[in-house]
Amino acid sequence: MNAQPSILVVDDEPNNFDVIETFLHNEGYELNYASSGQKAIDRLDTVQPDVILLDVMMPDLDGLEVCRRIKAQVRWQVVPIIVVTALTAKEDLARCLAAGADDFISKPINGMELRARTRSMLRIKQQYDDLQSLLQVREDMVHMIVHDLRNPLTSVLLSTEMLRLPGLSSEKQQKKVEQIAIAGSQLQSLIDSLLLLAKLESGKMTLNCTEIDLAQLCMAAVTDLEAIAAQKQLRLLAQLPDGGEPVTVDVPVFRRVLDNLLSNAIKFAPRKSQVLITTDYLESGEAIVRVTDSGPGVSEVLKQHIFERYEIGTLINGTSQIGLGLAFCKMAIEAHGGQITVEDNQPQGTVFSILLPRLAT
Repeated sequence: MNAQPSILVVDDEPNNFDVIETFLHNEGYELNYASSGQKAIDRLDTVQPDVILLDVMMPDLDGLEVCRRIKAQVRWQVVPIIVVTALTAKEDLARCLAAGADDFISKPINGMELRARTRSMLRIKQQYDDLQSLLQVREDMVHMIVHDLRNPLTSVLLSTEMLRLPGLSSEKQQKKVEQIAIAGSQLQSLIDSLLLLAKLESGKMTLNCTEIDLAQLCMAAVTDLEAIAAQKQLRLLAQLPDGGEPVTVDVPVFRRVLDNLLSNAIKFAPRKSQVLITTDYLESGEAIVRVTDSGPGVSEVLKQHIFERYEIGTLINGTSQIGLGLAFCKMAIEAHGGQITVEDNQPQGTVFSILLPRLAT
């Protein structure tokens, strides 16, 4: 629905429009007027109404026929039509509903009733628009997930076919096996992130927190992703000082956060550059994990939305970008009582920082 709801008033008497305009003056609506049924139909694309107030008794094309013609068009079927009529017999009102009207108001118009019925129809239209937006998001998500799953799956299938070729050297066989293992890990990571995100979002996940050495956990993530970084000739570096007190986290969930941040950094970092993960301990008793890359960075505008679902920071050709990883990271870190932020790396790139209580709840 438009930011300012659009109301189309269809009546052959201009004075009736003036009355409606007076009653709806302070409601914040954009009022549009059509002096005949045909003019109303012709103006639908221009006005794009959220609600139509339609007079029944009009010459040439009466309100019932206008209603039928509007509702016959798929695009406008969902727009509520309130019939404004002097007819009061139940048979007449039944004819209005049969023609496709969603509600009716009897003449003379009562201002309070007009405002109430208009708001009611606008709520219905808003609910429909919200549902359509949700369905579009889900459709987009399905396309992105399929795209993300297809890339590593294609790698698995091609590598498997290569292994079946006769005369393949042991060195090439080993390389193909490693590619299959990497692609399988990518598939598993994506599926696990989707499942964990759904549980976190539904509030059905209970964190199973245990004490862990933060440096060891970060180092394990670096070790597991080194092969993927090597494919882009990237150096995956870690600066993890010893001596830090243990932190309390749900290890599988927090490890998934680290994997997502490091995978993103690898994805966007230029070839032959480096990705750095560091830990630091504050006097306040908090721990910080930073993942730094020298990629294209994130604009100031996108920084406000980068942790939302399906938000894509920078589009890169040939790079799979589903827009769910950072949303999961935010929900997971906040579930631990921490914070995740993004800032610029100088002179180029991005720094994602996790502020984590040592005794997360």
